[in-house]
Amino acid sequence: MYMLQLVVWTAFMAVLLLWPAGTLAYPGAWIFIGLFAGGGFGMVAWLARHSPELLRERMASPLQRAQAPWDRIWLSLFMLAFLGWLVFMAWDAARTGFAAVPRWLQGLGALAILIDFAGTWWTFRENAFAAPVVKIQTNQTVIDTGPYAFVRHPMYTSALFLLVGLPLLLGSWWGLIISVSLILAIAWRAVHEERTLRAELPGYEAYIMRVRFRFIPRIW
Repeated sequence: MYMLQLVVWTAFMAVLLLWPAGTLAYPGAWIFIGLFAGGGFGMVAWLARHSPELLRERMASPLQRAQAPWDRIWLSLFMLAFLGWLVFMAWDAARTGFAAVPRWLQGLGALAILIDFAGTWWTFRENAFAAPVVKIQTNQTVIDTGPYAFVRHPMYTSALFLLVGLPLLLGSWWGLIISVSLILAIAWRAVHEERTLRAELPGYEAYIMRVRFRFIPRIW
């Protein structure tokens, strides 16, 4: 079932990128589709073996009853913005003949996406409570090992690589500019998510005192 979900999402991503581009000859899009499919299938297979409960959480609906109400609104808007961002970048890249961004920078973009996958996997390995929504789960505890020893939101740190790397790979400078607003939106969510964790998760206040930075060590 989870693999079927991933197939559907991969096909949906392909439509969002190739349709507005107006051509199948869009190398950046195909590279991303391949990375998304390969990374996604690998992650699902790993989670199915090592953390099936987390897999269920990750593949569940992004809108849930136990979710903080403000997060339902945020996640709905962010998902729409992200999908619209993909469509816009494909159109923008086609408008410039897929040549606006140099090939070597597109390669760095692909590398950044791989770093995002690696960081996400590291987070999942350490934290079986890494749900995609803001909520406190049964028996949830504070995690301070692995990437959580360096930043409080390592999945968001990984997402920074995706949000910068994807517009480079797809060949859209305007997409890179728009990514700044998506990064700021994630930062806003992190601040509000921590309010929930500090209020409802025992030990999180002490964790904040030990690990001072949210996304980037020594910066924020």
